[in-house]
Amino acid sequence: MRILHTSDWHVGKVLKGQSRAADHIAALRALVDVAVAERPDLVIVAGDLYDTATPNAESTLIVTRGLSALRKTGADVVVIGGNHDNGRALDALRPWADAAGITIRGAIGKPEEHLLSGTTRDGEQWRLVALPFLSQRYAVRASEMFDLSAAEITQSYAGYVGDLIARLAQGFGADTVNLLTAHLTVIGATMGGGEREAHTIMGYAVPATVFPSSVHYAALGHLHRAQSVSGPCPIRYSGSPLPIDFGEEENFASAAIVDVTAATAARVRELPLPVITPLRTVRGTLEQLATLDTGEAWLRVYVQEAPRAGLREEVQALLPKALEVRIDPKLMPGPGAGRTEHARAGRSAGELFADYLGQRGHADEATVALFHRLHDEVTHA
Repeated sequence: MRILHTSDWHVGKVLKGQSRAADHIAALRALVDVAVAERPDLVIVAGDLYDTATPNAESTLIVTRGLSALRKTGADVVVIGGNHDNGRALDALRPWADAAGITIRGAIGKPEEHLLSGTTRDGEQWRLVALPFLSQRYAVRASEMFDLSAAEITQSYAGYVGDLIARLAQGFGADTVNLLTAHLTVIGATMGGGEREAHTIMGYAVPATVFPSSVHYAALGHLHRAQSVSGPCPIRYSGSPLPIDFGEEENFASAAIVDVTAATAARVRELPLPVITPLRTVRGTLEQLATLDTGEAWLRVYVQEAPRAGLREEVQALLPKALEVRIDPKLMPGPGAGRTEHARAGRSAGELFADYLGQRGHADEATVALFHRLHDEVTHA
């Protein structure tokens, strides 16, 4: 059978106030083109369809249209919830999804709901453990639904996840293609740069040994960099179909095509996806920035000028697509640089603010004058 594995769409992502809806639409259109060309039997979307638990109407329209278009290629489509998604809200879409032939598992439910099965165009049978993101708070609740023993309930988050997978994997067949999809962090994998750190570190990381050797392919979501992970079975993150923020500008936007049978090992091809609006970091003085050809990229700019009032506006006049403007860290003073202790008693707010700027290496008369004007407006209002 053939599988199209994708994850971490993050539809609704706003980058410094700038909507990326056009980028998401283009990325999903490219995914559909891949599905048309490759004719997968199964499409797995391994979580984080949305960037927020409260997506707006535009984001919902983009996601539902994307899923519908993938289903119209003739593939079965299975979706699980990620840590950015509202699992219950995703499950509320199940009546629509069921009618469209799309399977959604947004949150942990009854055990029998998380072992899926199907048949390929060629008659090959597959079974899929579909495990949405599981927070630590709900891990115990999930374990209770799976009738774990008292000893099992006292274990760690990784233990919970491992036991849930083991219970579900008991339904694998000896002559079926046995698959697993989950939204989690595996120890040893590399973060992409834009993940929510609280859900990727410490107690949320699990060892690769939670995956049974009976799994022919484990399709993971959560980390935004496409990569394989060593373990008892083939384990892979598909990566995001576009860079989520500037920490991911070097990431390779892609999807994974997997060919596997019950008797043969999974073979994975990484297919690049176009990014219509790339992210780029640039550095230089105003004179140097004025000479740059940055195309259509959204920019993070490290300006190599002394801090002063109006500098951001000058940079954005040169580079209208600059979403972040920062002083180059090389020009920032070290701790305590330029610090002079002054008595505070009897001194005005403006004098204290000017001292602060000097201690930070930001001394600028225009900034001080602006402070005085704003301070007067507030205190005399």
